[in-house]
Amino acid sequence: MNKRPLSITVISWLFVAVGAIGLAYHATEFKTGRPFQSDVLWVCLVRLLAILSGVFMLRGSNWARWLLVVWMVYHIILSAFHSLSELVMHLLLFSVVAWFLFRPQASAYFRGARNGSHQTE
Repeated sequence: MNKRPLSITVISWLFVAVGAIGLAYHATEFKTGRPFQSDVLWVCLVRLLAILSGVFMLRGSNWARWLLVVWMVYHIILSAFHSLSELVMHLLLFSVVAWFLFRPQASAYFRGARNGSHQTE
């Protein structure tokens, strides 16, 4: 039985919280009486993906780990169009999170979930 590593629990809940807070914030940008703004919808979808990856990583789904990596790479690409400090911060965050997501203990946890043999904390 593979127990969920604490690092996976923390990262998962962090991204659930980040996604939920961001979704609540950006959902207020939907205004009635205005033409449909697809950029607000896109931002909300990206926030939902953060929540989705966090929830399913808690359940041990390996695809959710990869979704989180893609989510973070997307933010790195976006930050490349902003300030250098923002890019560096996203790269640093990505490096730390990726290191925890792909450590042997984390990989064993996600492998165990595919086999239906993991135990959560």
